[in-house]
Amino acid sequence: MSEYKDLNTPARILLGPGPSMVHPRVLSAMSHPVLGHLDPEFLKMMTDVQELLRYVFQTDNELTIPVSGTGSAGMEAALCNFIEPGDDVLIGVNGYFGERLCDMAGRYGAGVHRMDKSWGDVFSLEEIQRELDMRSYKLVALVHAETSTGALQPLEGVASLVHDNGGLFLIDCVTSLGGVPVDIDKHGVDIAYSGTQKCLSCPPGLSPLTISERAREVLHSRESKVKNWYLDMSLVEHYWGDERTYHHTAPISMNFALREALRLVQEEGLEARYTRHRTHAEMLWDGLNDLGFELYVPEAHRLPVLTTVSVPESVDGAGVRRQLLEKFNIEIAGGLGALAGKVWRIGLMGYSSRRENITLLLKAIQDLVE
Repeated sequence: MSEYKDLNTPARILLGPGPSMVHPRVLSAMSHPVLGHLDPEFLKMMTDVQELLRYVFQTDNELTIPVSGTGSAGMEAALCNFIEPGDDVLIGVNGYFGERLCDMAGRYGAGVHRMDKSWGDVFSLEEIQRELDMRSYKLVALVHAETSTGALQPLEGVASLVHDNGGLFLIDCVTSLGGVPVDIDKHGVDIAYSGTQKCLSCPPGLSPLTISERAREVLHSRESKVKNWYLDMSLVEHYWGDERTYHHTAPISMNFALREALRLVQEEGLEARYTRHRTHAEMLWDGLNDLGFELYVPEAHRLPVLTTVSVPESVDGAGVRRQLLEKFNIEIAGGLGALAGKVWRIGLMGYSSRRENITLLLKAIQDLVE
């Protein structure tokens, strides 16, 4: 039998679309002794996590929890709890994760109606209203921060249109939560999910989810059972509610990590954190422009925490990424779907968003492409 040696993973400089670099305090929090998932100390810690999540989401929603699963589990929870067979849903597709929303919604029996836009573009209120004029929708979903393109979807005014149409407004904020303003209550968002491994700089494994009272009423008035037992929020809400009734064994150490990651966000302050991400993004953009690269998304709706860079035909994009990893220990990513082979995706999220990382990356790219 083979001999398996101790792990010796390299300390990468993670500047891709996620996971981001994990703060040392978060790693330290994961080393705390494991408790039972109904231990009084863990139950108390669950309350801390919920309160801190409400702060980061900027919401008063009672049902605000970390789903035990990665961001894709949060996406599935956001859909399966509110879709019954035959429900019409409208999904904005302007990138890879809009496509995934359509796939998931269809699996739960929804009548999926797509609102398509070129990858990298965003939807205007007029375009959304035009779709809403065609029929009533149970649910309207947009990707707030499209990880595949680096586009940031404006939220102002969308909820009013959706609510006037009689539907629930859902957003994917996997790559925006903790890095750019999300402001759930201000924007009237009914359902939002995220991931721990992006701007929160926590390992992947949990998916922050928040659900408005309007959406909870829809959940509780379903005619059929939620088709996914594990992610059925009408069951899970009792574990995260006042009763703390057993539903599943929560990932204890990951919740320790999330609590510390959220504490770091609170200590820095949301506005200061948003400013840091924007300042460092502009530093990266200026540096890439100076090197002669074009940025894929126009600045008016460019996501500060994740930048897509058009790779010139004269540059071996995959080769540069490989050399960045091998020679400089830096990870960036290539494109997904329609942008495969056409762009690099550079993330400056959470603990990864530091001036020294930008300086090192720009110098390394310059050395490799000259």
